[in-house]
Amino acid sequence: MSYNLIVIGSGPGGYVAAIRASQLGMKVGIVEKESLGGICLNWGCIPTKALLKSAQVFEYVNHSKDYGINIKNASIDFSSIIKRSRGVAEVMSKGVNFLMKKNKIDILKGFGKIISKNEVEITDEKNESKIVNAENIIIATGGRSKELPNVPIDGTKILGYRKAMNLDKQPKKMVVVGSGAIGSEFAYFYNSIGTEVTLIEYLPNLLPLEDVDVSKQLQKSFSRSGINIFTNTEVTGVDTSGKGCKVHYKSNNKDNFLECDIVLSAVGVETNIQNIGLENVKIISENGKINVDDYYQTNINGIYAIGDIVKGPALAHVASAEGIICVEKISGLNPSILDYDNIPSCTYCNPEVSSVGFTEKEAIDLGYEINVGKFPFSASGKANASGHSDGFVKVIFDKKYGEWLGCHMIGYNVTEMIAEVVVARKLETTAYEIIKSIHPHPTMSEAIMEATAAAYNEVIHL
Repeated sequence: MSYNLIVIGSGPGGYVAAIRASQLGMKVGIVEKESLGGICLNWGCIPTKALLKSAQVFEYVNHSKDYGINIKNASIDFSSIIKRSRGVAEVMSKGVNFLMKKNKIDILKGFGKIISKNEVEITDEKNESKIVNAENIIIATGGRSKELPNVPIDGTKILGYRKAMNLDKQPKKMVVVGSGAIGSEFAYFYNSIGTEVTLIEYLPNLLPLEDVDVSKQLQKSFSRSGINIFTNTEVTGVDTSGKGCKVHYKSNNKDNFLECDIVLSAVGVETNIQNIGLENVKIISENGKINVDDYYQTNINGIYAIGDIVKGPALAHVASAEGIICVEKISGLNPSILDYDNIPSCTYCNPEVSSVGFTEKEAIDLGYEINVGKFPFSASGKANASGHSDGFVKVIFDKKYGEWLGCHMIGYNVTEMIAEVVVARKLETTAYEIIKSIHPHPTMSEAIMEATAAAYNEVIHL
């Protein structure tokens, strides 16, 4: 069987690339060894948001008195929460299957391995193999939980994110190692439904890639909700020989330990580039990432790579954008290269976190003279009415030209607000234009305009 394009991996990079290629007239086959949609749809982005929604509903019920409503004796049905999450993922996976059929894309079940410049070997679950030919190949094999040598994942007591969203019973005590997006979201989820959670971060701040003001606010909010937080702390080992886990850690040059039922290792993502045939065609990779050009072609003509396995943020929307750019280039179009300085980042704990562009420190380190504005949600009518006054919007502008360098938000529903900033920065919108653009009242999004006005000493409601 022969194709114009074979895509290895059906995550948000792979399946989007396949659909766009089909739209552009290519005969496409997509290789997937598990469920369509990849980790994001089946074990990442989508089912975790279903879990987080259940936690949010439980929080609302427990604080119903704040809204003048009396609800008594609410309780968690953990297995039902997990079942709902898996059901949401299943519905979305079926949706991707529908899209494959709609776009006449062949689904090739099995493990894909490149055996030559134009050939992919597909081995199914019965260990039976077949070879398909392709003019072009896109590798979109994604990533998996990264393991620390001193915190080896055993799938029983020390878990990766995949197992953490599919437990048989709710743990009483949990230690989360790593406070990036995955660690922070799971810490919030389990704490909200009644598990005693300790969050351990090696670096000085939670969400270490975010603006430091956001990180400090999140730590305050998490601490207030009862999460135990250790920063500047190294996990030196986990003893699983007993009934639970004994987590050994070093903080302030002192060794200590704490006990729990379950440890979640959330220290990042490791790429899936092993045993997929890179060596057969001498594809170059460095530090676990495949080297590609601006249009995602590897050093071998006709073989491309996108998503978590190339340099750049390991985010679903980045993989999708890369996939579209890649196939448009293959088709002879002239797509713009991706601007990695304008990629939004979102964390879906409570309060939510979203950001785009440079942090304040990054802007200063790059030599910009800046105007910084901040507007707290405590001054927002909509935030107070909704019972979510934690957090703020922070904006950073270049003092000389008014260029929007960065925006950082923490608060309720801010992941739905960041797109305004992404579009504005894409259009090279200045601070003046944001201040003079009427934002509806009362909304959370008013805080973007108010923060911008604050950067130029024009803020009204502060």
